[in-house]
Order: sequence, then structure tokens, then C-alpha cells
Amino acid sequence: MTNVPPEAAALEARADLVRQRVQAVAAALGEVIVGQTAVVDQVLTALLAGGHVLLEGVPGLGKTLLVRTLGLVTGLQFGRVQFTPDLMPGDITGTEIFDRETGGLRFAPGPIFTNLLLADEINRATPRTQSALLEAMQERTVTAGGRTHPLPDPFFVLATQNPLEMEGTYPLPEAQLDRFLFKVLVPFPGDEDLAAIVERTTGPTQPSPPRVLDPADLLEARELVRQVVAAPHVVDYAVRLVRATHPDRTPVPEVQRFVRFGSSPRGLQALVLAAKVVALRAGRWNVAFADVQHVALPSLRHRMILHFEAAAEGVTPDALVSRVLAAVKPEE
Repeated sequence: MTNVPPEAAALEARADLVRQRVQAVAAALGEVIVGQTAVVDQVLTALLAGGHVLLEGVPGLGKTLLVRTLGLVTGLQFGRVQFTPDLMPGDITGTEIFDRETGGLRFAPGPIFTNLLLADEINRATPRTQSALLEAMQERTVTAGGRTHPLPDPFFVLATQNPLEMEGTYPLPEAQLDRFLFKVLVPFPGDEDLAAIVERTTGPTQPSPPRVLDPADLLEARELVRQVVAAPHVVDYAVRLVRATHPDRTPVPEVQRFVRFGSSPRGLQALVLAAKVVALRAGRWNVAFADVQHVALPSLRHRMILHFEAAAEGVTPDALVSRVLAAVKPEE
């Protein structure tokens, strides 16, 4: 029998505990959220990777409920901002106010100073207000009055947007879209799920999910994710996938025709980091090609800028990412 070093055994025990906690979070979310298994799985993957998520779907699909319930079951401090056209940047980040006691100015933190921020209907705010999130999402800090204020750790932005009712909305700029680790599409539920939603929401009692995780557990899980190994040939595969999203570097004719700009290096970072989460949740310490393929759609769909011709012919980013996956083969 092979002797396992104590350090390796302790590391594996920590990883098993993380897997159990993630399963407990998914089960607790399932007490409230009907169906949407893939959506929950992708949100949890982004959470363990330490990245932000953009949820897109028509109204009434439970996007806000998902984020609020996630805050309850993980013990993360939860904040919500309803984005509207008249929302100002200071309404999110905070501002300097007059302090009567000291006679000077003091910083009053905004709702962004939380662990889990729900940016509801983010595409209804003006670009000026949307840009207020840029520094926070990337640097995890807020600058006001010439001073930099660190945000709590962990800090996650889960934003929602409605693909319908585009009048009075402001599409997110590419620079901000790029800061979301995942863009998750929330599909319309099937008949069985619709019946279950009615049963849960119109009955005499409402489900109350338990708290199954602490913020410290989440920080430990993020640390373990970083220790998962991505071998050079796997990283090379991810590099070739990202390169194939660029019209001037791709072997895919559809990408050459319909794509204006391909993924940035952040897309590569998202692929590898999210694939590490998938590997850890599967009980492995090394990333497989299938892990990269598993996270390709949510990692890349919002990082490909299409021509107007693509919209005219009904070509979607998901279709193009699928074509890239079919054309770029792993090399063993």
C-alpha cells in the first residue's frame, strides 16, 4: 500500500470538504429554485472561481430569487441595486458627506460595500453609472474623494439583464462585459418545472433554505481551486480556442464572416480558472480537455463582438463558440 504524505492527505481532505459544501449549497438552492440545474451549476462555478456573473433571461425566471437565495445559504452579506436611468454613480459606490460632529467630510459607503451585490436590470442604467462598477469589479476597490476604499472579501457582482424591452436600455460596453467571468443564459422552464413552481409559490408555506456555508469556507475553496494543475497541453488547447474566436486568426469560416472582434485574454483566464473549478468539483487535481469544453460557452459567449450581418441572419455567439469547439481539436 502506497504511503500518502500527510500534506497531500490533508489537502485531499480539505478538497473533499469543499465538494461536500458545494453539494450542500446546490441542494439548498434546489429547495427554492425549481429546475435551472445548469444555471445553478454555472453560478456556483463562478463563485468558486471568484468571478462575476451576468444573468440574462426574460422576466419572471427567478434570476433575482437565485441571487438572493445564494446570499442566504452561503452567509454572504447581500446587497441589491435596482438600476434605473436616473441612478447616479454615487448611489452605488457611496459619496463624501458633511459630518456635523467633526465639521469635515466623511465617506458614506454605498450598497456596493457588501459580499454579494445584485445589480438588477443593469442595462437600464446609463453608461456613466454602469462604469462605476468597473473599478469595483476588477480592482475590488472604490475611489471617492481622492481616497481608495477596499471592498469586503469575498466580493461578487451578479448582474441581471432582460433581453426584451430594449427601449430605454443601454447595452453594456465591451469593457464591462469582459469583466464578467460568465454570461449565463436563463432558459424558460419546461412544463413539469412550471407546475412545480406554481405548487411551491402558491401553497400555504414557503421554503426556507438553511445556511450551509460561511464566507471563510468560500475563501478556502478559492484557494484550493488555484492549486489545481492545468498541464501545458491543456493550456495550449485553451489558447487555441481563444485564438480561433478572432476573425483574422481562426480556421472557422463562420467566425471570419460574422465576428468583428474575438475574446480578450480575460476569456482565456476565465476558461482555465473555471475549468479548474470543474476539475476540483469532480475530484481531480488536474484539468482535462472536457473541463475546458464544459465552460467554453459561458466564458466566451459575451466576449465575441459580432457584425450586424450575424444579427440579420440569426447567428448567435453560442453557435459560433460551438463551431469553434468543433473545429479546434485537443492534442493529446
